[in-house]
Amino acid sequence: MYSNLSRCFPFAFIILLQLDSIGMSEQPSSIPLWEKGAPGFESRANELEKADIGPGKCNVTNIHNPSIVPYLPAANKANGTAVLIAPGGGHRMLCMGHEGYALGEWFANRGIAAFVLKYRLAREEGSVYTVDEHAMADTRRALRLIRSKAEEWHIQPDRVGVLGFSAGGELAALAAMKSDNGNKQDSDRVETYSSRPDFQALIYPGSSKRFTVEKGMPPLFIALGYKDRDDISIGMAEVYLNYKRAGVPAELHVYSNAGHGFGYRAGTTSGFGDWQIRFEEWLVDSSLLTRK
Repeated sequence: MYSNLSRCFPFAFIILLQLDSIGMSEQPSSIPLWEKGAPGFESRANELEKADIGPGKCNVTNIHNPSIVPYLPAANKANGTAVLIAPGGGHRMLCMGHEGYALGEWFANRGIAAFVLKYRLAREEGSVYTVDEHAMADTRRALRLIRSKAEEWHIQPDRVGVLGFSAGGELAALAAMKSDNGNKQDSDRVETYSSRPDFQALIYPGSSKRFTVEKGMPPLFIALGYKDRDDISIGMAEVYLNYKRAGVPAELHVYSNAGHGFGYRAGTTSGFGDWQIRFEEWLVDSSLLTRK
C-alpha cells in the first residue's frame, strides 16, 4: 500500500514525510516543468494531485503543476539516450503505473534515462485545459527541460525522444509533427532549447486521424494490438504507410492477441509483453542508442 502511494504521489511532500518514517520513500520526486507553476496558472501550482489506487492501477488526476518524474541510470551505466514517457488515460486521468513508472524503472535499468510526464488533463471533469494548448505545452516544455540538463543527467541532447501510450501517444505524435529550435533570446534558459524529439514511439495511440507526416520528421516506432479499435489498429497501419511514402524510417509491430492498454508490466509472459525490448532493439538499429 505505501509503495503504491509513493508511486502515485512523488510530488506530495506530506505523504512522503509519512513514508520516510517507515523507509518507503524510494521513488524519485517530481520536477516541476516551470519553477513557479504553469504560465497563467501559477495560483494553482500548490494544489495536490489525486490518485485512485488499487490492484494493478495507479490513476492520477487533478494535475495543475505539470512535472516530470526522472528515472536516471547510474552514471557508469548511462548510454546517453533519454525517453520522455507520456502515460495514457483519455486525457481524463494518467495511468501512471503500467504506462509510466514501471517502464521508467525498466529503461533506467537498461542505461536509458527516462522521464514520466505528468501533463494537464483536458477532459477531466471541470477542466479548463485543452490538448493542443496546455497538454502540448507541457510535452514540449518537458523535452526542452530534459535537454537543458543533458550534461547533469549524462544525456546526449541529440538522443532525446518521446514515447506515449494511448492519449499520451497523441501528444508524442503531435510533438513530432510540430516543434521549434527554441528562442535563444528568451530569459528563461529552458525555453532556449529545442522541443523537437529525436525519435518517437507511439504505443496504441489515440487520434491517429490527426497525424500528418512530412519528410524530415523524427523516425517512428509503433506497437499496438490487433484487437484494438479499428481507428487505432487500422488507422496506425495507414500512418505507417504515410511515413513510408514520405521516406521517414518507421517500424510497426501489431500483436495479434493484444487489445488496448497492455502497457508494460514486469513478468508478463505473452509476446506483446516484450514490445519494449523490440523498441530498444529499434533504437540500436536506428543508431539512437549504443549499448555499453
